Amino acid sequence: MNRKYFIAGLICSIGLMNPSNIMAQVSAIKTESVKGGGLIGRWDIKVSENGSDLPSWLEVELSGFSTLVGRFVGTGGSARPISKVAYDNGKFSFSIPPQWEREDRDMTLEGTISDTGIQGTIHTSSGQSSPFTGTRAPDLKRTTAPVWGKAIKLFNGRDLNGWRVSGKNQWVVKDGVLTSPHSGSNLISEQKFSDFKLHVEFRYQKGSNSGVYLRGRYETQIIDNPKTDHPNSHLFGGIYGFLVPNEMVAGDPGQWQTFDITLVGRIVTVVANGKTIICNQEIPGITGGALDCNEAEPGPIYFQGDHGPIEFRNIVITPAK
Repeated sequence: MNRKYFIAGLICSIGLMNPSNIMAQVSAIKTESVKGGGLIGRWDIKVSENGSDLPSWLEVELSGFSTLVGRFVGTGGSARPISKVAYDNGKFSFSIPPQWEREDRDMTLEGTISDTGIQGTIHTSSGQSSPFTGTRAPDLKRTTAPVWGKAIKLFNGRDLNGWRVSGKNQWVVKDGVLTSPHSGSNLISEQKFSDFKLHVEFRYQKGSNSGVYLRGRYETQIIDNPKTDHPNSHLFGGIYGFLVPNEMVAGDPGQWQTFDITLVGRIVTVVANGKTIICNQEIPGITGGALDCNEAEPGPIYFQGDHGPIEFRNIVITPAK
């Protein structure tokens, strides 16, 4: 028999020509046939460090027939690829090389999975060991289009009313501009939001770095980076570690620039300086520096103030009803 027709007949016989059957086959592989298939999915993680719960995130996927791979966001840094997740009898583990850490040692994670979630220990590149627990991340899918409410001015142009700082305050207000003159604390809105449209204007100095955190969990990057034809998620306008802008539209240092960001569930659109650079893309999970990993809950807007001077003005949010 002609090899082409044999393969086509085989595919049809198992029903793979129907997309819904493809998904059914994949689902069956995940849940029944794959060793460690119950680990597949996204996990919101709390890491206990020095008496505090810090947010982290894990995604496990199936590569091919039986190999588990994934991505991991630690308590700092950005999403990092996991080349292989080992699994045996309810226990799993993986290691990833350093990212922003200065130590030349892999981070390792060892855990177990149960009906209530995952738990285990993270061993950092610096040699610190911390326990963690994790639960399934919510999908945050919306079944209806948002109905927008009234616009809210988050910054009154006069003082820090409506905001709090993460530590010792260095933020000041002058001539209607919210300014962090040097590296220091992050600035967090007292109000919390679920779905919204956000307009913000900002200005950075040469070499500076900041970010706008959506719900306090997902960073839209602000940075003075070189103009490039090869954007990545760590550069201007990216959702840090996850979503890559389709072009680099960063202005010059000392120039006022704008973000108009729409977030509905996990779906985000970023318009930077009048150009749509991320359009209706899914944010998989929290980014490094998130306030928490409680993704199902509303969260604040927060501005990163610990990476150099940054200024903001005209901060307006329109929440969904």
